[in-house]
This record gives sequence, structure tokens and C-alpha cells, in this order.
Amino acid sequence: MGPNGTGKTVLLSCLAGGTEPSEGSVSVFGTPVSEDGGRSLSLLLQGGASVDTLSGRETAAFYSRLHPEFTDRWRTYVDDLGIDGDLDKRIKYYSEGMKRKLELSLALSVDAPLYLLDEPTAGVDLSMVQSFHRVIRDRVADGGTVVATSHRPVDADLADRVAFVNGGGVLAVDTPEALLDGVPTVVRVVGQATAGDALAPHVVGDPFYHGDERRGFLREHATLADIREHAGDATVETVEPSYTDAFNYYVHAAADNE
Repeated sequence: MGPNGTGKTVLLSCLAGGTEPSEGSVSVFGTPVSEDGGRSLSLLLQGGASVDTLSGRETAAFYSRLHPEFTDRWRTYVDDLGIDGDLDKRIKYYSEGMKRKLELSLALSVDAPLYLLDEPTAGVDLSMVQSFHRVIRDRVADGGTVVATSHRPVDADLADRVAFVNGGGVLAVDTPEALLDGVPTVVRVVGQATAGDALAPHVVGDPFYHGDERRGFLREHATLADIREHAGDATVETVEPSYTDAFNYYVHAAADNE
């Protein structure tokens, strides 16, 4: 997990054997990826399976000929994701979310031990994210391993382990629960516009703004009383950290807490 432009897609391309890493080597289940030839994996890249001139059904037929382990599972997945009635439309008439539904259905229809999924929920409404997660978990329940990239904190709920990345390096890696436990006390300030000024001196890094709400990570020796003293009529409280808080802390603020 990390912001856009931090190299997540390049990493997946290296893992799939499409890009030569500048350092180190990649093996898939003990075999150098260059020798595996893609037999052990299925790769989903953003926009990588969409051909505007084909229909959804024609796209599925095309990809069924590309991988010897392709199955008919996509029929179940497109039904689960609600695009079974759109399969005869040209891809150029699909929304971005519909394209992701089709692409994910096709990628997960390959019988492979490893699935590399690049931003699987990109362009998808939050109301549909859990449906995407259920489809992905279906493959894991059948013994598959999934490596997914994302810039959406909600996708951390899918993972057994999360690695936060930025600036070309791994900033933190652990279970989602352990990463949440590592987030300092989260302070939430709601109210007058200048309340963020009261928060800034007492939190790690910069406060994060959303509408009239400011959030930050309390410094070790700071207290809520320190913030309330200068916050006027604003509400100052601590809250349980969310995955968004974890993302903001490890990607943007943790370096200031060292």
C-alpha cells in the first residue's frame, strides 16, 4: 500500500517477470521467475485486459485462449459483481468500475497458485469494494496466494499482511492488526476553522484535514489538555485508529516520530 506513483505497479511487473529489477532477483515458489514463464501466476494490471472494440464476452473468450489453466469461474464472478447482463456490450461503453469487474473476474479465473493484482478496486465505488473482497477471498479459500497493490486504505481489510511503501522503499510491514496497534493515539478535532492550528504543535507530522475535521497523531508527551487550551469551542477527542489513519501515519508521518 502506498500513494500513486510510488512504484507499486513496477513491483508487480518485476514479480511477474515483465520487468527486470535493477537489483536483486525474483523467484516464484523457488523457481526464478524468468524460468517459470508465467505458469504459476495470473497477473491483473490496470486496464491490461480491456480491448474497447471487443464485448465483455468476446474478451473472456480471447483470454481463455491465452492461459492453459483458464477456467469458467469468470461466469460466476461476473454474476457476483453484477455485470452478467452487460457481457454483450462493447468494452468502450463500460464504466471504469465495470472494466475492473470484468478484469478481476478474468484474472481470478486462471487456476494458478499466485495472483498478482494491481489496484483491484481502483475506480470502484465504496459500496462495491466488499464484493470485490469476497471474490478475491474465494481464491484464497481455495489455496491461492494473492499479492495486491492499492492506494485505498479500505483494501487493508483484505490482507493477512500489509507493507506500506513510499519513496522506493518499504516503510512498515506486519499484520493489519499489528500495524493499527503501532499507530500513536489519534486525535480528532471538529469545529472552528482555526482549530487545526491548535492541533499542529502537538501531533506527529502535519494534521490531516477532511471538511471541518482535523486528525493527527499525538506526540509522546502531548496531552488533550494542551490542544483544548487553544482549540476554542472545537470538540477535541481521541478515536480508535482506522486503516486510513494507519495509511497516513506510516506513509506520511512516521518518519517524523523517529
